[in-house]
Amino acid sequence: MTEGFSQRASAGDRLVVRGHHQGDPQRDGEILQVLGENGAPPYLVRWEDGHESEVFPGSDIFIQHFGDQEDEAR
Repeated sequence: MTEGFSQRASAGDRLVVRGHHQGDPQRDGEILQVLGENGAPPYLVRWEDGHESEVFPGSDIFIQHFGDQEDEAR
């Protein structure tokens, strides 16, 4: 089910979705709950607009771990 996805997450991490086309904005949300084992997907995510959904990350998604000092370009 999570074959090919090597990142792991924890509640409080950020899930960032890159835009699919040049100029598309990226979306991000807070991982509220890890539903898989040992940090694996799926994740329950609260998006910027407040809605929540269960997410199985694809290749256009990366995880920013809580406490990372890296700034995201928006």
